[in-house]
Formats: sequence, structure tokens, C-alpha cells
Amino acid sequence: MRRPLDAALASLPPRRLPPADLLGAHVSTQGGIALAPERGRLIGASAIQVFTKTPNQWREPALERGAAPAFTRALAMHGIRAVTSHDSYLINLASPVPALRRRSRQSFIAELERCEALGIPYLVSHPGNFLDDRERGLVRNAASYAACLAAVPGRVHVLLETTAGSGTALGSSFEELAALVEAMPRAARRRIGFCADTCHLFAAGYDLVGDYDGVWNAFDRVLGIERLVCLHLNDSVGGLGSRRDRHALIGEGSLGPEPFRRIMTDERLTGVIKILETPKGEDLVTNDRRMLRRLRAYARATPRRPAQPGATVLS
Repeated sequence: MRRPLDAALASLPPRRLPPADLLGAHVSTQGGIALAPERGRLIGASAIQVFTKTPNQWREPALERGAAPAFTRALAMHGIRAVTSHDSYLINLASPVPALRRRSRQSFIAELERCEALGIPYLVSHPGNFLDDRERGLVRNAASYAACLAAVPGRVHVLLETTAGSGTALGSSFEELAALVEAMPRAARRRIGFCADTCHLFAAGYDLVGDYDGVWNAFDRVLGIERLVCLHLNDSVGGLGSRRDRHALIGEGSLGPEPFRRIMTDERLTGVIKILETPKGEDLVTNDRRMLRRLRAYARATPRRPAQPGATVLS
């Protein structure tokens, strides 16, 4: 059974969308987080992803008084059924430098605390960069996640995101993500799920174009498809195995339309939150609105197909 969404979000009123529609984009919180749900409505989203702080600064803002109830009211008012947050780009919980790792832990704890205060049930996080030695980095990363989760008990789950595998980034293979989780104590593992990014998967060598079912069969075998809570839907500028984290508009990059048609009609992925992180364009609205219409057209036009067993996954 998939974990239910936070109760407050699961009970939101429908917006004449299919019951399983949990589709949207990362939206701005400029001017206050309570403005984000309306920005989601403007692009036609039923789900949103936000930052709870400026992602390229260490400064940790305190939530304004009344921000949490205002955000909850705005979610209901604008028909947003699911919400995730993404952590800061500066955080590196695998760093071999004690001072940076300590600062990263403090920042990640603050991310968890803001999510808990706002009622955001999921915090998406890129595994860290090991910088020196992969195995030691993985151990440091696991210990840091566990310590941060222990420091902030509650309902917030961390969603480890698949990475493109550039540089010294951890998490580009399903096996490495599994090893990262296995290195955590049981209490921490209970609060871990996964976010798969289609661009990152393809850049890391998972062939969603030529071997779509093989990729998801491998994910299920190694990580468990029931632990996939969120999908970042991004086409890729780079080719298969390029290790380049460069996002393109849906159907207009190296992945092309077919993998997204499959995702939008794959019964295994029906209840998964789906979030665009594609280029915004100048007005921050038109591209997202157009991409969401395109994805919903894929869902309507293509019959649902069951999974096909037996495919092979590139690594």
C-alpha cells in the first residue's frame, strides 16, 4: 500500500480533474509561501513543489506569524491536492569537511522543521557529494540523514531523489540509493521514500526510451515501487548516459514524447505526485501551463498498459 498523503491535503476538494490527478510544477514562493498555491492554480496544477527558503543562501528565515494557516487555507482554496518541498542546493550531508557537514545538518534540520510547521509531508533531497571516497561519503550521508530525522520527529518524510551522476554525486543508481537507506537505522528508514527524476534517470543510463518497463521493473526490484512518492517530469538536453543534469521541455529533448505518454498511463504510477521542473520561460506561467496540458493530453489519448516483464536496464 502507498503511504496516504497528509490528511489535510487528501481531503481537499476536487477541481474537475481525474481523481488520481496529482500533477503540477515547482512554483515560486516570492512574497510569501501562502501565494504559492494560487500560482499553482494559474498554471492548472493539482500539485505543487516549493522551496521554504532561498535555495542558494545559507540564511534560515523564520516563518512569519500566520504563514502556516494561511498556506493551508490557500491550498484548499486553489484546489491543490498535494505539496512537496525541495531542500537547499547548498546542503551536502556527505561532505568530508566537518564544518560544512555540520552546517548542512543544521540547514536540513531547519528544512524539516519548516515542513513540519507548514504541514508539508514530503521533503525532496538530493543525496550528497562524497568528494573524497564514495563508500565513506555514503556512510556520512546516511548518518546525517538519520541524525536530522531524529532531531525533528514528526510526519515529514524525506524523498531521496535520483541523480544524474555528475561529478561526485551519490544516488545515480538504484543500488546506491538502496545502500544509502540500508545504512540508516530502522527509525530513519521508516521516514524515507523516493523521488525519481526522468532527466536524471536517462542521464545516469536508465533507458526510459528503449527500455521503459525494464527501468521501472529494476526500480521495483531494488527500491520498491510502493516507495516512489514523487516523479520529477523533465525531458533531457543530454543523451542517454551523458551524466548531464540539464532539463528540457516535455517531448522536446532527448527523451521525446513516448516515455511521458507511458508515465501518464502507467497504472503503477497513478498515485505518484508528478512535478514539472522544466524551463519556465519569461513569464513563469505559459510554459508550465502548456506542459501540463500536454501531459494531460497524453493521459487522455493513450490507453493504459500493464507493465511488461523481462526487460534489461542500462547502468
